Amino acid sequence: MAPSTVFLEPDNLLTPKEKNKLRKPVVEKMRRDRINSSIEQLKLLLEKEFQRHQPNSKLEKADILEMTVSYLKQQSQLQMKTAGSFHKSSQFDFREGYSRCLQEAFHFLSLHKVRTETQTKLLSHFQKSQSAAPEAAFSPGSPSPPKQASPKDAGTLWRPW
Repeated sequence: MAPSTVFLEPDNLLTPKEKNKLRKPVVEKMRRDRINSSIEQLKLLLEKEFQRHQPNSKLEKADILEMTVSYLKQQSQLQMKTAGSFHKSSQFDFREGYSRCLQEAFHFLSLHKVRTETQTKLLSHFQKSQSAAPEAAFSPGSPSPPKQASPKDAGTLWRPW
């Protein structure tokens, strides 16, 4: 039997509709290959999780996708719980550090026997800040930072220079 040759018409002789008919199966195969490749990657990434749930079974593509969704939901919930506890501890750490800073500044200013008007104002301010509720202090999670001094208050600010 002699080999037969198929003569394809040159591209310029094909209508756009005929080109699409020729291209469609190739494009569809590429799409299916991408899907299958991604499912296989999921299977490899979550292999331990799959073995835990269904140790000796052949997984269908739908099983792999369902288990992946379930696993991602679990991870998302764990991440939300962890983030919540981290936020609370960081707020606590901030308040503790802020309080410690106030104590250090108060102690430093208290060491000087001669008190200027500025030192007295600062000490008074620090005492008020320490006695205020911790929620009133600025923390990283609060919506607005402490207000800057207005221009009219600029003359009363303590400056070391």
